[in-house]
Amino acid sequence: MDQIELNLDGRKPRVGFICVHNSCRSQMAEALGRHFASNVFESYSAGTQIKDRINQDAVRIMKDKYGIDMEQTQRSKLLADIPELDIVITMGCNVDCPLLPCQHREDWGLDDPSGQVDRVFLQTIARIEQNILDLIRRVVVQ
Repeated sequence: MDQIELNLDGRKPRVGFICVHNSCRSQMAEALGRHFASNVFESYSAGTQIKDRINQDAVRIMKDKYGIDMEQTQRSKLLADIPELDIVITMGCNVDCPLLPCQHREDWGLDDPSGQVDRVFLQTIARIEQNILDLIRRVVVQ
């Protein structure tokens, strides 16, 4: 993919990972964004609806694989709970996501691993990690 050029007056871009319930894919993306890219961009996640807690399989697997305890650092949030975004990443919920103002928008087309076996979660996590690493390479702040 092409570079993402952002005019931000030198501040780090705010990246929002958006999914309907903000309980699984977007939460894992926020955690991996913070883990791998905190020196490049700020990571947030949110949804149009929320769950009372983050998907427990996602919590367990992220803790096992990366030592990240999402329940300690994150919670399910609505779009109104996060700051204005520079980059919006939708997870691929196959629904019409609200149009959020931003300088760049893309969809990662990830299937929801909820209710699946660990192998499916690990495949989704691997795709998110690759996408985060790719995003790091593409972001250019002017």
